[in-house]
Amino acid sequence: MAVPSFLARERIIARPGFNRWLIPPAALAVHLCIGQAYATSVYKTALVEHFDASLTSIGIIFSIAIVMLGLSAAVFGTWVDRNGPRAAMATSAAFWVTGFLVGSLGIATEQLWLLYLGYGVIGGIGLGIGYISPVSTLIKWFPDRPGLATGMAIMGFGGGALIASPLSRQLMNFYDADYDGTAGTVPSGESVALLFLTLAVLYALFMSFGALIVRVPADGWKPVGFDPSTVKQKALVTTDNVSANNAIRTPQFWLLWIVLFCNVTAGIGILEQAAPMIQDFFRDGETSAVTAATAAGFVGLLSLFNMGGRFVWSTTSDYIGRKPIYMVYLGVGIALYVVLATLGSSATWIFVITAAIIISFYGGGFSTVPAYLRDLFGTFQVGAIHGRLLTAWSAAGIAGPLIINGVLDLAEGEPGELVAGDYRPALFIMVGLLVIGFIANLLVKPVAAKWHEPTSPPSPSTQEASAVR
Repeated sequence: MAVPSFLARERIIARPGFNRWLIPPAALAVHLCIGQAYATSVYKTALVEHFDASLTSIGIIFSIAIVMLGLSAAVFGTWVDRNGPRAAMATSAAFWVTGFLVGSLGIATEQLWLLYLGYGVIGGIGLGIGYISPVSTLIKWFPDRPGLATGMAIMGFGGGALIASPLSRQLMNFYDADYDGTAGTVPSGESVALLFLTLAVLYALFMSFGALIVRVPADGWKPVGFDPSTVKQKALVTTDNVSANNAIRTPQFWLLWIVLFCNVTAGIGILEQAAPMIQDFFRDGETSAVTAATAAGFVGLLSLFNMGGRFVWSTTSDYIGRKPIYMVYLGVGIALYVVLATLGSSATWIFVITAAIIISFYGGGFSTVPAYLRDLFGTFQVGAIHGRLLTAWSAAGIAGPLIINGVLDLAEGEPGELVAGDYRPALFIMVGLLVIGFIANLLVKPVAAKWHEPTSPPSPSTQEASAVR
């Protein structure tokens, strides 16, 4: 699929002297926008009342978006790598903004299927393309610190809700004077429709800004003082390249698929029921020691750890390695889930600290995996490989809620009316998944040479490529 010339990769090759630190803000401009997907709970109740639908019917919107994220990332990954980040960011913006516009129309006309089509399908395609659009570019700009680079960008997806949630409340209050954001007040459907229109305009501007300033390095470019030969000295890190088509034929790809699936499914196990879960863990009869306001604050804290973990743990992986950091995510995660299941209801501080660290591992798993892929498969088509690996996220987005909701369905009552013991079977299932992921990570080893792309000597123009800061 051809792209307009002004979006083509050839038009955005950086000139000598370009500052590579302008690339993370470009990536953040996109990821902070598409990270709004984690803020859907802000208007979920309003949509339930507006459409006179069940929570499940409205919750499906988010599930569709996450499934489409993984599928579109897999399908368009090679296209993104071939055409470059500007074309990908612009395409992502077009789909993401159109999703809001169609979704707004669905809300205004009370056609739920239009909301599924708009935010779920069309917006979900924008999510997938936008999520992977800066990854390979960042890795090429920061071969010396790939974990730091991807962490800076992908933390934006985790932190997008921190901006979108309060902004959405303020806008809905502006469009509906009867809604003030406090417990017991629900915004009107019309205010949510107007919110979608407003977000469409804002996100179009910010994502266009990211597409405008992004650049790709010239062939053969490397940072000042960086010696590519030092990369080969690190365990599991290759200087060779593997194509996306060959990568999915290697055991390493599928081992990482299992690792990501297990880590994400376990994280969703907490995110899915965070607010009612903390209330249920400290319920005494009909009442809970944790108020609704405190539970909402707990959800905000998890968002902070989700975002912070994406940067802190991914950056740490540059120093200790990708395989060891996943041993932390999965191995320590096993212990934390056991603590949460057995001791979590004994003290609120135990519950909060344990859950927060688990969610930081959840976020860290997302931001570290592109660098892990770069280590194993090189930079050639790492964006396309990353896109195909994100199908694990789609699968986890279905499996996680099914596990937690399936277990809770066996208990009497609804979330917010249960007790800690009702959650324990689901938490121990998550422990089992983390054990599987831990074993899969242990089995990862360097990719066999038969999968490597043939190498060719660099051209004189490549050898003379200038370094930038």
